[in-house]
Amino acid sequence: MTYYPKNSGEVFLDFEAVRIGAISLLPEEVKRAVEISSQVSNEAQQWQTYLNALALFAFEKWLKERAAELSLNREQCSIFQPYLDRSIEAVCNLKIGDFRLCLIATGSQLDDKISCPRAALELPEFAAHFYVWLEIQEEYEQAIVRGFLRYDRLVELCSQVNLQPEPDWTYSLPLDWFDNDSDRLLLYLRCLEATAIALPEIPQRSLATLLSMQDELAAILFRLQSGTRPLWEVLNWDRATAILTSKNCLDSARHLNRSRPEILHLENLLQLLTRPALNVGLWLEDKMNDLAEGLAWVLMPVFAPAGSALRCSTQEFETIITELGNAGIEIPWQARGAYRELKLADVDLRLYAVTWAFLSPENVPEWTLMLILGAYPGERLPPGLKLGVSDATGILVQRQTGQNSRDGYIYAQIAGTWDEKFLVSVNLKDRARGKVASLTLPPFAFRVDR
Repeated sequence: MTYYPKNSGEVFLDFEAVRIGAISLLPEEVKRAVEISSQVSNEAQQWQTYLNALALFAFEKWLKERAAELSLNREQCSIFQPYLDRSIEAVCNLKIGDFRLCLIATGSQLDDKISCPRAALELPEFAAHFYVWLEIQEEYEQAIVRGFLRYDRLVELCSQVNLQPEPDWTYSLPLDWFDNDSDRLLLYLRCLEATAIALPEIPQRSLATLLSMQDELAAILFRLQSGTRPLWEVLNWDRATAILTSKNCLDSARHLNRSRPEILHLENLLQLLTRPALNVGLWLEDKMNDLAEGLAWVLMPVFAPAGSALRCSTQEFETIITELGNAGIEIPWQARGAYRELKLADVDLRLYAVTWAFLSPENVPEWTLMLILGAYPGERLPPGLKLGVSDATGILVQRQTGQNSRDGYIYAQIAGTWDEKFLVSVNLKDRARGKVASLTLPPFAFRVDR
């Protein structure tokens, strides 16, 4: 990307005047910004994403040079969240200690106002203690921290002038609202308590809107996937709020596969979002939540070495885990499991679920879910029986018995972070009725509200 100023002489003189406060951008940072922006199809949004990425890199460098003791956490940064960066054209969800920051990036050519995304002001999920304005002098590969605005001051000023959002879901903020003393921002970050600037509490979002728009959501996500139209042209603000505050809805757009029926994936997604979950993390504490108890799940004793007094009392399950162990699939002793009876197309089944926690190589807490679908004791599984596991992105794994199968069980094993949920389904063709019998269980989660 190359930017050509309309009046290069005037811009150069202005650039010389502010050169002392400029932050140099390295070629690799510019290259990385190009890579990030190239993932956006819409040309206008691509340019803003490019500026946002440069603003983030410049602000990180500025903070390190001016206040090395302050650490910038960009783990939840919107620019690295699929499709969020093109829906909210600012750098949201940056953290310094307990403070939340939003970076607003502009080019060199300005009028007397700055465009700030409506979502960054109105939605508690993206609101910030400080809104920091950075001017990107892309032609010189430099940036300047021009000013900042406290959230409480911003709300006050908007109220005073009754500022209304633009049709494209932005607010036009006057430049003179911003405090141009960057040292004051650093002083706040060092000495002020985050509680001194009250942010709106993030609510427990109602899923009623998502459910009401189920029939049209697939088409909306498809249009987002194409990247040809901004979100504000696709739907109204109330519905946008439901999507913007549902990370899984946004992420699912990039995973939709045009070769499969989108509505099927959408149904799984909405079940993950709306249905109460089985809290299997409680199993490690010898507990169950009310949902599991109501569905007649039976908690099994701890796993222990052979000969221990604490062996699993379910004989057929002992046989299964012994066979899995012989095949090199080990279940750690600290794992806990439960089972429940199922009936599908007049076939009696038993589903075992086993879980345990572990640390990934990057020291991220994760959990494993092993599912074993077995026949009723003494029976064999029918041919064509399917066990599937999905998440918000689609089907993760699917197992099926063969036509001449003599299997007594099939199993699937997946892992995810503590915040991930999995949806389990069992399908079997009912030959007597010529239909496919299907059962989808409530989502499995490792950590949910108790």
